[in-house]
Amino acid sequence: MRVIAGTARSLPLRAPEGMDTRPTTDRIKETLFNILQPYLSDCVFVDLFSGSGGIGIEALSRGARRAYFIEQAPRAIACIQQNLTFTKLADRGIVIKQDALAALSGIREEQADILFMDPPYGQEYEKRVLELCRELPWVTEDTLIVTEADLKTDFDYLEDSGFELIKEKRYKTNKHLFLRIAKKNPGRLDENEESGLPGEF
Repeated sequence: MRVIAGTARSLPLRAPEGMDTRPTTDRIKETLFNILQPYLSDCVFVDLFSGSGGIGIEALSRGARRAYFIEQAPRAIACIQQNLTFTKLADRGIVIKQDALAALSGIREEQADILFMDPPYGQEYEKRVLELCRELPWVTEDTLIVTEADLKTDFDYLEDSGFELIKEKRYKTNKHLFLRIAKKNPGRLDENEESGLPGEF
């Protein structure tokens, strides 16, 4: 596992021992950040269920102004801190050792530009986080929410919950969903509006 691009390009990253975390592979991470690249410069990035911190560190390496790393496993926290120090990005990383849902309520930002989450599969954390996002002042209609999930995870509730599904990127065993809070009627776009992101979108 390594940093793909940016100031820390090619530097190796540590991963916690054992199977408690599931680092995103370099190939999938590269695809993800090719999509996110236009939004990274000077952004505030939240890496939820951080694991090794590889996603948030990639964002910092590519120009994010600040990244929050939210994780509660002690070995993962130690790994994030080591990786931040090794990549010389610690001055822009904020590590929060807390339950993910509780930590979100404690972030004090006017707005986060990107919220990425890679929760444990099959436990409906995605739905619980999205429900909370509707109440968080720093998650706005302009915040891009990216969730990683296995291919079987059902997101049919998104429209009724007031989210726009902008794009779904599928891989062999998992997928990335790119979402925003609906700007008008929940889950419904104005016919004259363009939805989506540049590049692949």
